[in-house]
Amino acid sequence: MDLKEKIEYKTEFKKELDKFADRLEKYVSTDNGDWSIKGFIDVYKNIYTISSDTKIVSKILEIHIFPQILHFAESIDFKIILAEKQNWYPDLTFVRKKMMRSNLLLI
Repeated sequence: MDLKEKIEYKTEFKKELDKFADRLEKYVSTDNGDWSIKGFIDVYKNIYTISSDTKIVSKILEIHIFPQILHFAESIDFKIILAEKQNWYPDLTFVRKKMMRSNLLLI
């Protein structure tokens, strides 16, 4: 892949990712901008509101949006590669399926 093709490839991915981010914002929030998930319910049906603890918020978002990320990747012919360990970054990588077949990992 030459430089021009790489630029076009990355530009197209960015365009699709921007559109996905717009859809995702609508998925995780209400029309007035509130989070769509408000808390937890335990087996005894006690309701707990979400605190502002970033670990809790990030985990909830991860669980809530992961299926959407998988669907997005599939819709643009990409595959998700997850980090091998919990504290390795990036958490996930988008890889174009066509590139995987040719053993090139570009994104």
